[in-house]
Amino acid sequence: MDIFDLAKEELMKKEAPLALRMRPRTLTQFVGQEHLMGPGKVLRRLIEADSFSSLILYGPPGTGKSTLARVIAENTKAHFTRLNAVTSGVADIRQVVKDAGDRLGMYQQRTILFIDEIHRFNKAQQDALLPYVEDGTVILVGATTENPYFEVNPPLLSRSRVFPLYPLSETELERIIEMALTDPDRGLGGQRIEVTPEARQQLIRSAGGDARVALNTLELAALITTPQEVNRVIDISAVREAVQQKPMLYDRDGDQHYDTISAFIKSMRGSDPDAVLHYLARMLYAGEDPMYIARRIVIHAAEDIGLADPMALVVAAAAAQAVQLVGLPEGRLPLTEAALYVACAPKSNAVISGINKATADIENKHVGRVPAHLRDSSYKGAAKLGHGQGYKYPHNFPGNHVPQQYLPEELHGSRYFQPGDNGCEKLIKERFPWLTKKDK
Repeated sequence: MDIFDLAKEELMKKEAPLALRMRPRTLTQFVGQEHLMGPGKVLRRLIEADSFSSLILYGPPGTGKSTLARVIAENTKAHFTRLNAVTSGVADIRQVVKDAGDRLGMYQQRTILFIDEIHRFNKAQQDALLPYVEDGTVILVGATTENPYFEVNPPLLSRSRVFPLYPLSETELERIIEMALTDPDRGLGGQRIEVTPEARQQLIRSAGGDARVALNTLELAALITTPQEVNRVIDISAVREAVQQKPMLYDRDGDQHYDTISAFIKSMRGSDPDAVLHYLARMLYAGEDPMYIARRIVIHAAEDIGLADPMALVVAAAAAQAVQLVGLPEGRLPLTEAALYVACAPKSNAVISGINKATADIENKHVGRVPAHLRDSSYKGAAKLGHGQGYKYPHNFPGNHVPQQYLPEELHGSRYFQPGDNGCEKLIKERFPWLTKKDK
């Protein structure tokens, strides 16, 4: 390191963003992830013992993945090197591996390779790394915000332990903010800054479990707050101005997308309108495609309500059409109406159960031919073949109904549709009592 590098490092210590300056360098400074880093927990023991096998840190932004890599770097006797998957390629991997092999052969020193955003490595890049992880030339520490079981090649994944990281709690964010306000070297401790209790709560809640967001917001709020006499007092208005809009952890093609829509659907199925509104607002706030949400409501109306309330499908389809017609932001109203309707409607899965049973019979049984009396008799020569003969026209009988065989002989007596006791299906059951009879 020459004089210019030293000058740059000293400048970065002073001018780097607060979130970067406050990154822990030791185990005692690390906050959060108690399931991994608490006393006696697995990852803490590995770091303290300086005994690693390859691992992948998986979690949302601002939860400590890169910070943990830095703590490992500060606490290991192994050579620590890092790559960023966004800017690195196969040539960079080969150079790191070559250097690691030389280091291991000449000095018997292990190499820990930290790869940030490892999910951005394509298959060829991951495959290039695999042999050297397998033979121990490098110990891989990967960090990713995406589900590694989807984004990391199975052979590489099988040679690594996956450690999940979770959004920080309000208590943990409170500790991090307090550290930043009181640390005179890395934080704002020398600036005599106070944060009102209301502003502190707003700061914590707006961070969404992300320490980086909390510290960046605190730093900006301090910059836009005018000193009052000696101290600078950050109030709730300064925090709100610094936040502008609360960040929402949401990826339209990743875990958050699937987890949130799953919770939305299960909340509708579970008839919890408050949870439905929460997840709907969450998706709309994060910029989810409203037509995707509308399609899920339509599917739910048929799958989990069906004939218990046939109007549910009508309302859902109308909402989808309305969203297509007016777009956002107005389209959120018909979406909300439809979501609340299906959440509060009586539930039945008889529709999906019925079609699944019928399909299973088609796949697994000899279904036979359509009964002769039900076959088309309108074309020339049909009568000679016996098509339509013996058919009873229901409207010629009392109540517009007459018993006759409709299923093929091979499936005669099979029961597919079994109405429940909710909503309109209860009326259907009362009108057609034979539907409750068991399959033959």
